Amino acid sequence: MIPSAPCSIRRDALVVAFFVLVCTALLFLPTGFEERSQGGDAERIRGRIIHVDDTHVQRFGILRQGEQLVIVEALEGRFKGQQFRAQNILQGRMDLDKLYQPGDTALLVLTINGEGEVIFVNPQDHYRLGLEFLLLGLFAVLLLAYGRWTGLKALLSFVLTALMLWKVLVPRLLAGWDPFWLSIAVVTFLTISIITLVAGLTRKALVALLGSLLGILCSAALAYYFTLQFRVHGAVLPFAETMLYSGFGHLDLVKLFVGSVFIAASGAVMDLSMDVAAAMDEVVCSKPDITRREALRSGLNVGRAVVGTMTTTLLLAYSGGYITLLMAFMAQGVPLTNQFNLLYVSAEVLKTLVGSFGLVTVAPFTAAIGALLFVRHAPACATPER
Repeated sequence: MIPSAPCSIRRDALVVAFFVLVCTALLFLPTGFEERSQGGDAERIRGRIIHVDDTHVQRFGILRQGEQLVIVEALEGRFKGQQFRAQNILQGRMDLDKLYQPGDTALLVLTINGEGEVIFVNPQDHYRLGLEFLLLGLFAVLLLAYGRWTGLKALLSFVLTALMLWKVLVPRLLAGWDPFWLSIAVVTFLTISIITLVAGLTRKALVALLGSLLGILCSAALAYYFTLQFRVHGAVLPFAETMLYSGFGHLDLVKLFVGSVFIAASGAVMDLSMDVAAAMDEVVCSKPDITRREALRSGLNVGRAVVGTMTTTLLLAYSGGYITLLMAFMAQGVPLTNQFNLLYVSAEVLKTLVGSFGLVTVAPFTAAIGALLFVRHAPACATPER
């Protein structure tokens, strides 16, 4: 029996309300590392650069070393309006160094003694939180304006994913949990949550969910096997080696890399499975007397059309992260044989091909599951979007 529209809307609203509660609980969930980040003798505030002195900055070509002397004014907190002298130490590294100009806004870290006096000021970096929140707000407004109710659910899934990664995945990895199984658990939870939010408690959601999970498990198995065969370790991940020297020598970098591979591909896998499931749902709704073989053929045809662009999407997404590395090799005339045997390039090849393999398998998985579940019952067509 096809559920009525008001019933479907109420059920959809209950799902959204449930995940709002989940996001709220995650927001207040302690990570266990709060004491490390807060620091009892430090205060972090916004500050404005009033004056700079570049006398002690030494230039070596495009690099700079030495120290930039600055005068900063606190813009908030108990020291608002006060000015301090500070040093901006330059290490000769373009990825870490920054030069300030009068009028810039910086993140100031104030070291405070027992008497409440500021004894050291570190202008850590340019203050970017305002722009980041502005960009996030524009994204949310655009998503809500275009997607309306569906946009709200998409925004909620975005927030849920961010909270799961920051509040669950990252602290548990630092605590020493097995990266492979923890990543599978987090991706499984996110897949169930996101698809349920987007498609509701429907057979379409179930088909997309089962297809996604099969594709993700396939990617996880391939990532595990070929990571070992490629002799790739997690030191290729940014700051992975730094973590080992910072008191986290228990981390398994190989499994950490494996988890990163199928986590990165899971979003595209979900996207493709939902495309196939939604298309098959529409076909079955439009032709209730369709046979399983016809439904399967329709799902496979949709999958073939989408896979052609999705695999290229993964290639572009991954290659954008190491384009400067390829440029350096080409500029130096490094042969392709040498390039593709290099650890960093091999790791990116592994990510791209394993993720693409998961995409290719998820389409027939979803089509086969859809042929079984959609045709077995009377079709339940989706209610109009609000």
